[in-house]
Amino acid sequence: MSGSINKVILVGNLGRDPDVRAMQNGDKVVQLSIATSDRWKDKNTGEQRERTEWHRVVIFNEPVGKIAEQYLKKGSTVYIEGQLQTRKWTDQQSGQEKYTTEIVLQRFKGELTLLGSRNNSDNLSDNSNNNNNNQSSEESKNVDNILNSPDMIDDDIPF
Repeated sequence: MSGSINKVILVGNLGRDPDVRAMQNGDKVVQLSIATSDRWKDKNTGEQRERTEWHRVVIFNEPVGKIAEQYLKKGSTVYIEGQLQTRKWTDQQSGQEKYTTEIVLQRFKGELTLLGSRNNSDNLSDNSNNNNNNQSSEESKNVDNILNSPDMIDDDIPF
């Protein structure tokens, strides 16, 4: 089929902190575990039901990976846009071939948007180790100072 599209869009919450690994060539790969939930009212019993689906996301896009590594924590809400990809691998214990389907953000493709309030992300960064704490808090304050400065006037926007 010549007009096919492979695009996945997810809005969900991280089930754990991002897992950052280095490939043999030195490039970083970031893995995320994202939960999405469906909620509905059972017609027979009238009670609320919920089903959670877990998605494996792999980021090969270096700038997006850096953002994920720096700002995402367990519980963060994110918008992800990528491609569905299935890879084959061999289980080292059993020797069996297995398949894994993942949402992949390739180099120069894909999108990651952090959702939620700035205060929420500041609280999440407070739970990380102290070295990253001071740096990210200062960066957040600098961004806030720039955005709230009198030099940032909406009149300069041409639309």
